[in-house]
Amino acid sequence: MSTTASPADRDTTGVPVRRLTVLYDADCSLCAFVRDWLVRQPQLVPLEPVVAAGSAEAAARFPGLDHRATLEEITVVGDGGQVYRGAAAWIVTLWALREHRPLAHRLSTPAGAKVAKAAVLAAAKWRGARRTEAGWGGGAYPRADGWSFDPRHGWTFTPPSCADGSCATD
Repeated sequence: MSTTASPADRDTTGVPVRRLTVLYDADCSLCAFVRDWLVRQPQLVPLEPVVAAGSAEAAARFPGLDHRATLEEITVVGDGGQVYRGAAAWIVTLWALREHRPLAHRLSTPAGAKVAKAAVLAAAKWRGARRTEAGWGGGAYPRADGWSFDPRHGWTFTPPSCADGSCATD
């Protein structure tokens, strides 16, 4: 089957994966680093991580993909029309690598999927951050539980305010 077939054209369940194409953001230094790392790894399933997401080549080879989405989220396309996005794309890419297949199996479990998703979110956060003189992301990242991370100062805790009357009193 040609890799130009639209993923929506047929059901790819049970179709063997013999080759994977990793679409990467050519303007992202992290993505380029990972691409270079992937090509140096011993592979059980050949990887073709040389197609820039959103490029004319990607559009010609994979006309059924949402190419704008491939720039937002890691996308891997199997030779049988399989499309993997986000955490599943990371897992199938690791599955293709000889030394990392056991890790891919662990990440494919319910508990491992949470770790894979966290890795994808961390990479997305890094990609979305603009480098500044203050550090990799520049600003603080607050959480609802009162913790926040500032690259210049590390983790800090600020107790939630009781001004709205939501705090219990003893």
